Amino acid sequence: MTSFKYYRKNDIEKKLEKARFRPLDVMVTGVTGAGKSTTLNTIFKKNVATVGNGVDPETMDLDSYSLNDVFRLWDTPGLGDGVANDEIHKRKLVDLLYKTYSLDGNIYGWIDSAIVVLEGLNRDMGSTYTLLNEVIVPNIQADRILVVINQADMAMKGRHWNKETNRPDEVLVDFLEKQALSIQNRVKETTGVTIRKPVYYSAEYGYNIEKLLDFIIDNMIVERRPLVRA
Repeated sequence: MTSFKYYRKNDIEKKLEKARFRPLDVMVTGVTGAGKSTTLNTIFKKNVATVGNGVDPETMDLDSYSLNDVFRLWDTPGLGDGVANDEIHKRKLVDLLYKTYSLDGNIYGWIDSAIVVLEGLNRDMGSTYTLLNEVIVPNIQADRILVVINQADMAMKGRHWNKETNRPDEVLVDFLEKQALSIQNRVKETTGVTIRKPVYYSAEYGYNIEKLLDFIIDNMIVERRPLVRA
């Protein structure tokens, strides 16, 4: 399979030159089982993140992986693993969002944008909205929040997914488009934040990974993420 190491690298470099920082640091989060680690492994074309089996989360700490010298992704714990563990995970996520660096008397956030990964069946939207409401929305600017839908192959419980081509048929594409709009509206109703229409993909089968990367790159904010003045 084609490597994504150099995928639109020049476009990222141009944006970073304008923004005057590098690399682009993106936090990847979501509920347990959404496929965050599988997504990272598919992007990197190797096992950089441990994938959990069953319901037990494997991503307990915060790990970063550099795709190249301009693009770095941060793997994080998933919510939905019980009240006590969720509180620990929330603190880790907030701490990462407030990881800082100083420049010219100002303090900036290390993380430039946050991706919230949903799974196609939307089985744990309650935990997702908790994640958005209590962790993401209060601690990073709304225009730096991206919501994406993984496991597109399972969105209709596996129906209308062509196993020969590893692509959805027209019925499933229509369902996924409507699902993306529905999630966009539900996030607005639940959090008060207007997000961009989510993209959908399947990390397991490598479907729409380019669109996922395009979504991140096209929506880069070309300025440092301000926190507070020193």
